[in-house]
Amino acid sequence: MAALLDTEQLQTFVAIAETGSFTRAAETVFKTQSAVSMQMKRLEERIGRQMFLREGRSVRLTQDGETLLDYARRIIDMNTQALMAFSECGLDGHIRLGTPDDYADRFLPEILARFARTHPKVEVTVLCEPSPMLADRIRNHDLDLALITHVEGRGPAEVVRREPLHWVTSARSCAHSCEVLPLALGRSTCDWRQAAEQALIEAGRPYRILYSSWHSMAVAAAVTAGLAISVLPESAVRHDMRVLGPSDGFPSLPSCKIALLRDYNKESDLVSALAEHIISSLDTPKALDAAE
Repeated sequence: MAALLDTEQLQTFVAIAETGSFTRAAETVFKTQSAVSMQMKRLEERIGRQMFLREGRSVRLTQDGETLLDYARRIIDMNTQALMAFSECGLDGHIRLGTPDDYADRFLPEILARFARTHPKVEVTVLCEPSPMLADRIRNHDLDLALITHVEGRGPAEVVRREPLHWVTSARSCAHSCEVLPLALGRSTCDWRQAAEQALIEAGRPYRILYSSWHSMAVAAAVTAGLAISVLPESAVRHDMRVLGPSDGFPSLPSCKIALLRDYNKESDLVSALAEHIISSLDTPKALDAAE
């Protein structure tokens, strides 16, 4: 009888496929990079096929790797469900999570997929609103957790990720060369808008708000159409955008702090479990920190 596939190796394989990097996958599965490399060597030897193609510091799946990925996810899911079926302490219930729509688009698919695999009985309600509104909802006990853009004065929060904040324009536009800069930003209480306006005022750059919206897709549409420039954290910069810096005449911006807010009056094992998934998904080296 052929030996069975190792589920731990498959978990590491899926992490590499999802992150595109042995290094980032090692952080996800809490192993050293050398341990991850050894696991993948043994997996390829077991299957007898090459799973990855290296492209600089990144990797992508071969056709055989793509085939294995579907099986690996199903094997891991079935293994988790089997364990949960016989677990006396499996978590169930309902949890309310808030996040701005741009974080929902970039981060929630991985977070919710991982959480569902380990806690399939839990119902998660997601509310998408701007960070100031989510902070208010946490204070009013309307949410259990909220993933927000953190600034000083917003109260205690757990900073789980830091990213540079960039000026961006369309890759095919000259909007950034206008004498009066056309801007596409969030509403007046948006933290990134306030940072952008303050930086331009201090630099003496004239500007006008051409488009304003709470919805990140609307702001991005104005940028990619070449109508305006905006500010975005590094992970939100799209392939059809160009980053503007000092050489283009643009002032520096503060970093973007992404933080987790909790309603500590309703702290539970369920809330802690989802919080841990969010932190492990968003954590970057040296990023975990207490907010000022």
